Amino acid sequence: MPVALTNAQIRFLRGQAHDLKAMLQVGGKGISDALAAEVDGALEHHELIKIKVAADDRDTRDAMIADLAARTDAALVQRIGHTAVLYRPSKDKRHIVLPRG
Repeated sequence: MPVALTNAQIRFLRGQAHDLKAMLQVGGKGISDALAAEVDGALEHHELIKIKVAADDRDTRDAMIADLAARTDAALVQRIGHTAVLYRPSKDKRHIVLPRG
């Protein structure tokens, strides 16, 4: 089940993600199981990641980002152009402490 974030938490995470570089790049071929597993591992280790999506069509990009977030149970924090920011708290060791409400 994806993480539900409040507006204050989204603002906080957007600020945290500002200096991050994109960790993964999704090609035009779409999202494979291997890519979803790689994103899942990156989220478990880092909790907050940036992903670049190389699709030309905006609707295709949005669908790919939504599919990737759903497959990894992550919350979409922000999408600007070809870049998306995903967040999911780690199951073992949490690094990011979210503000309340």
